[in-house]
Amino acid sequence: MDSASELPISFGGWGDDTSYMEQLVNNYYLVSSTPFIYEKFLLSTFPIPRVPFLSRKHSARSNLRMSQPGSTHDAQKPVSVIQQQKVIIPNNHGENLMGLLHETGSEEIVILCHGFRSTKENNIMVNLAVALENEGISAFRFDFAGNGESEGSFQYGGYWREADDLHAVIQHFCGEKRVIHAILGHSKGGGVVLLYASKYHDVHMVLNVSGRYNLKIGIEERFGKDFFKRIKKDGYVDVKNKTGSVDYRVTEESLMDRLNTDMHEACLKIEKDCRVLTIHGSADEIIPVEDAIEFDKIIPNHQLHIIEGADHGYSSHQAELAKVVLNFVRTALQEGK
Repeated sequence: MDSASELPISFGGWGDDTSYMEQLVNNYYLVSSTPFIYEKFLLSTFPIPRVPFLSRKHSARSNLRMSQPGSTHDAQKPVSVIQQQKVIIPNNHGENLMGLLHETGSEEIVILCHGFRSTKENNIMVNLAVALENEGISAFRFDFAGNGESEGSFQYGGYWREADDLHAVIQHFCGEKRVIHAILGHSKGGGVVLLYASKYHDVHMVLNVSGRYNLKIGIEERFGKDFFKRIKKDGYVDVKNKTGSVDYRVTEESLMDRLNTDMHEACLKIEKDCRVLTIHGSADEIIPVEDAIEFDKIIPNHQLHIIEGADHGYSSHQAELAKVVLNFVRTALQEGK
């Protein structure tokens, strides 16, 4: 739907009722051990739409319509029909990016970007997409090239390359006459959305969730102090998992790609009319909260929100994360921007 008259009515704001949020996020969907299949749990307490998830077996064109609750409360106001559709978008390298569109019928759409060695099925990506769709805002979560269901080979660095993947996604939806209301990234994805804003200047709302400011830090912590020596000797290092099998390969080229990506320089190029929100957990064990403070010092139009006690994956703070994101996203919608 392209016209403003067809925008859906919100499914209800969450306001300051954190208990509502917690029950909604924690009980509404439970991610099963199978990465691409979700079990749904219907809430009897709150009269909200039930949204079925797509499993991996559905084709790229498949979509599912939700069933409408039949209570008297629901009959008092119209609700839009939500569809979840798999979408394939080619990037500039001829690789197909696989994504899932949470379609509410809104003209505006929010793009969600996962982190390092993650996918669109990450809990944060799924929960934020559901939170947005229950506010009547369409959301699109996708796999960067070399991750999840998307084509291509995994690359250790590739921050700017993933920013170009994001550009291909944004161009696709602009071609569909959609308004890119915001882009959001978690962890490495947080760095990617900031790099995107510094390069393309066509999105005016960016949410950086636990992104890293200094990309030279964190390498030895992850791979060991002799990492640089080994990669200089052989040109690559195979990173193994706990069972001893190779998880992924880091080449010297991909390592240098990361080391040469300067977040400070890039963030200085973000335009003043682009609103940026950085969210970070005070107990982040992967990327220290000090990185968020550094972003706050240099990005022109910036807000900082620290979630007390939250770790890198917001394991016990999914509801609070969703609340902060929705409040920021809704502000611009209400102002008609």
